[in-house]
Amino acid sequence: MIRVLGIDTSNYTTSIAVVSQSGIEVDSRKILNVKMGERGLRQSEALFQHVMNLPILFEELNVKNLDAVCVSIAPRPVEGSYMPVFKAGESFAKVISITNSIPLFLTTHQEGHIEAAIRTANLKLKRFIALHLSGGTSEVLLVDRCSDYEIKKIGGTKDISVGQFLDRIGVALGFDFPAGKYLDQLVLNTKNSTLRIPSKVDGFEFNFSGQETLALKYLAEGNTKEDIAYAAMVCVAKTLEKLINNLIDEYKLPILLLGGVASSEFLKSRLDKSYEGFLYFSNKEYASDNAVGVAYIGLNKMLKGE
Repeated sequence: MIRVLGIDTSNYTTSIAVVSQSGIEVDSRKILNVKMGERGLRQSEALFQHVMNLPILFEELNVKNLDAVCVSIAPRPVEGSYMPVFKAGESFAKVISITNSIPLFLTTHQEGHIEAAIRTANLKLKRFIALHLSGGTSEVLLVDRCSDYEIKKIGGTKDISVGQFLDRIGVALGFDFPAGKYLDQLVLNTKNSTLRIPSKVDGFEFNFSGQETLALKYLAEGNTKEDIAYAAMVCVAKTLEKLINNLIDEYKLPILLLGGVASSEFLKSRLDKSYEGFLYFSNKEYASDNAVGVAYIGLNKMLKGE
């Protein structure tokens, strides 16, 4: 039985996982601390928290008897993609590889997200469109999944990400960062709200900064939290509907939603039935940042003898 450790140190979650041919054996994550009212962390602070979190996760789980380690070292598999936070995971992975005399495999955060979505949703997709929607990324990707991933960006946000849009509004409404999950819970119980934020889509590209400005204007005018949250979530849903329609018209390929935004119950309930046979959601538990996909990428390489 081959056991592979995965490590991912994204901007807001420290994650480790162990997988084997039998499935997921370990999946542990620690969300970074963001002060109330703040809308994120500086890279230096996030890096420091990862360095402090990793020994705690390993001590709690007592991870041993490993055959390989795989780590995400950059946000995306493109030249120039870099964030300091990934150095924390990379450094730990190198030490584990050296001290245990086991192979070290390198991947990216985005590839880990895609692999986790594919594996945990039990999909057999080989060529598809991935909508990577999170606090740090909102990209439209053409994906070929054969021996390795071939990923081509074909669209995405022109300004801020979907996650940033929701997080900034949520923080303004008084919720902790990251705030998307609180908005999602709020709107599931909101009915008959007529407040709206227009969506803007151009082909495979979209905008959210102007929509954020309008949401904050609504807040200043005294509209309720419920109405503003509902308007924001409907805006995201409308944006995705227009985008998905354009993608289906052009590519006629399966579309996979992944990233933290894909864990929204509101979006799933609104979009799922409309695009049956075309649209797939990542398993909610593995839509947000995790190291499971990273570990599976390492397992794939081990099984292929790389």
